[in-house]
Amino acid sequence: MQLQERYVSTSDTLPGPGEYLGFTLGDEHYALDILKVQEIRGYDSVTRVPDTPDYIRGVVNLRGAIVPVLDLRMKLGLKEARYDAFTVMIVLNFDNRTAGIVVDAVSDVVQLGVEQIRATPELGAAVDTRFISAIGTTDEHMVILLDIQSLIDWADIGTDALEEAAA
Repeated sequence: MQLQERYVSTSDTLPGPGEYLGFTLGDEHYALDILKVQEIRGYDSVTRVPDTPDYIRGVVNLRGAIVPVLDLRMKLGLKEARYDAFTVMIVLNFDNRTAGIVVDAVSDVVQLGVEQIRATPELGAAVDTRFISAIGTTDEHMVILLDIQSLIDWADIGTDALEEAAA
């Protein structure tokens, strides 16, 4: 009897081939669809907003727009983030909204073909994979492809409340 590996994807279909922005959190490599990236900035201080989840660092004023900033380490349940000269904020723009995510460092733009994108392996109920859309493989390492649209829950962030509190 041959064992068959069972894989599941957090979305109905795997992400397509294309360019992904690679970044690191600790020793792990992640990437997200580059078409959702508006800009990459150095990490600046943020204005903390009361009564928000711990992973929401606060808000920044980005050319007149109030932008919520999420600490991706905390959102993904990783150990506490360190903030140093390499810490960056990736400003994302999708669903006609803007948000920033804090990551340890941006590495590069990764070009992934269909053959390099694999479904997320089933890791059991104890591991939350709902934010992972797939696993990408490059010559150097594996890359966790994040489903940024499920990762950033606009209702959870309460962008209207953040804007009011920052005003």
